[in-house]
Amino acid sequence: MGEEPGGAAPGLEKAAETAAGLVDEERRAALLRRITEEGGFAYVSSAEKAAGGDLRAAEAAREMAWEQLHSGPWHEVVPAWREAYAMACLHVAELRAGAGERKEALRALDMGLIMGGPLLRRDLDAAVERIAAGKDTEADAAANVGDCADKWWEGISKNRDLAEALSILPSRSLSCKKVEKQSSLSLETFIYDYFLRDSPVIISGCIDHWPAMTRWKDIEYLKRVAGDRTVPIEVGKNYLCSEWKQELITFSQFLERIQSTNCPANVPYLAQHPLFDQIRELRDDIMIPDYCFAGGGELRSLNAWFGPLGTVTPLHHDPHHNLFAQVVGRKYIRLYPASASENLYPHAESMLSNSSQVDLDNIDYQEFPKVEGLDFIDCVLEEGEMLYIPPKWWHYVRSLSTSFSVSFWWGATASSLQGT
Repeated sequence: MGEEPGGAAPGLEKAAETAAGLVDEERRAALLRRITEEGGFAYVSSAEKAAGGDLRAAEAAREMAWEQLHSGPWHEVVPAWREAYAMACLHVAELRAGAGERKEALRALDMGLIMGGPLLRRDLDAAVERIAAGKDTEADAAANVGDCADKWWEGISKNRDLAEALSILPSRSLSCKKVEKQSSLSLETFIYDYFLRDSPVIISGCIDHWPAMTRWKDIEYLKRVAGDRTVPIEVGKNYLCSEWKQELITFSQFLERIQSTNCPANVPYLAQHPLFDQIRELRDDIMIPDYCFAGGGELRSLNAWFGPLGTVTPLHHDPHHNLFAQVVGRKYIRLYPASASENLYPHAESMLSNSSQVDLDNIDYQEFPKVEGLDFIDCVLEEGEMLYIPPKWWHYVRSLSTSFSVSFWWGATASSLQGT
C-alpha cells in the first residue's frame, strides 16, 4: 500500500520520535519559554512542528535562530538564542539522519556544537556518536591512499635544515638569546624556576606517550575519525590582514587544502578552535599535562592549531598561562617580555589591543622605530616539545612545515602568586 498523502516515511517517523525525546521535556519547555520571552513566537511555533517530524519547520527554526546569532556583536547575543540554535540543529540532524542523509546530519550537529550554547551539548555529542556510528565506507575507499600518505609525510618533513628555515623567517631570527630547554622537568622545578618567575621554557620528554604523537601523522586516521565533521578555518595570511576570512568546511576538505595550498594569500588554518570539545576521538589522543595545574588554577581553554607550511599568528599576547604542545611538524616562535609592550606598538582599538601593529615579516622601521634592535628570545619548537608562555608575553608564531599543535590555557589563583 502507498503512503497517506502528506504522511511521513517510516524513517522520518522514527527520527521525529528521536528528535522529540532527545531533549527532555522539562529543559525543552523551559527553553521555549525563554525564547517566547525574547519575542521568538515564530521560532517556538516552528520548533513544535519540528519536534513532530516536520523537516521544513526544523530548517526554518534553525534559520531564525541563525539570524539572531548574527544580529549584532557576538558578546551581545542573548544566550537563549544560542540554545535555540542548538535545539534546531538537533531537530534538523535527527530528521536528516532518518532520511539517510548522514553527512548533512553531522554538519547540522557540528554547527550546533560550534555556534550553540552549553545547555544541549551532551545531547549534541550523543547524537554525533550515534549518527557517526553508521558511517558509510565511501571515505575509507580512497584509491590514492599511498600517494596521499607520501605527500602528507613530505609536508610534515619540510624545513628540517635550519639554513632552509632561516630563509622564510623574520630578520634576526635565531640570532639572539634562545628559549631555555629542559627535559622531563619536575612540576616543582617548573613552578619555582619558571612559573613564578614568568619565564618561558621549552619542556621535552613529557608527551611522547600521547597517542596523538603517532596517530596525527596518519592522514587516513584523521580522515577516518574526523573527515565528515565540519570545522571553522581561517584563510589568508593572518587575522590582521584585510583579505583574511573564515570558512566552514569538512575536515577532509581541510586536509585536502593543506596538501594543495601554495599561495600565502590562501593559506588555510584551523586556529584557536576548541576542536577537542567537538571531536572526542581526537581529545582521547592527548592528555592534560600536570604543569597546567600550577598555581592552583583551572584549565580555561584547550585549542587546536593545525595547518600547512606558512601559517602565521602575528605578534600578540594572551591573558592566561599557556602551554603550547607541538605534536606534528615544527614551528618558529619569537617572544618579547611584557615590559617591551610600549615598543611593540599595540593597536589602539580595544578588540585588537593585545596585537602589535608591527609586521615582523615586513617591518616598517620608519613607522615603528622603537622595535629596531629590540631584544627577544626565540626557538624552533620541534615535535614532542612544549613551550611555556607566561601571561602577557608577546609571541609570534610561524609554521615551518605541516603542523598540528595544542594550546592549554589556564589561570592561577591570586593566593598562589603572593610573594612572587
